[in-house]
Amino acid sequence: MAAAGDGPWLDDAAGRLVRPFTVSGGRTRPSVALDLMSQVMATGATPLGYLGPEHATALELTRAPVSVAEIAAHLKLPAAVTKVLLSDLLDCGALTTKPPEYHHIPTDRALLEAVLDGLRRQL
Repeated sequence: MAAAGDGPWLDDAAGRLVRPFTVSGGRTRPSVALDLMSQVMATGATPLGYLGPEHATALELTRAPVSVAEIAAHLKLPAAVTKVLLSDLLDCGALTTKPPEYHHIPTDRALLEAVLDGLRRQL
């Protein structure tokens, strides 16, 4: 039986019915270098060609700037697969990207504390 809103991709007893790397056509490397903290945002351009349901969901999530890690969490896909999907959308002009704000100081104390606070709120 499929979970509510998940369609044929998830099953309550079996879990995900489609292997994550099937979603990316077996590709494991994105065409664009993306960091987990990279911000992506929809450009408003309509992608040409077929988009899978995960592509469409990722595009919906990017109406405002959002990190690659957040999209992976929402899609419930490994980061490597999510990066491939996002690179597809970047290649066709449907997304734009910018490096993370903390890219120059990845161990910034304020950033780490904000992440810790967010994790605590989720628990």
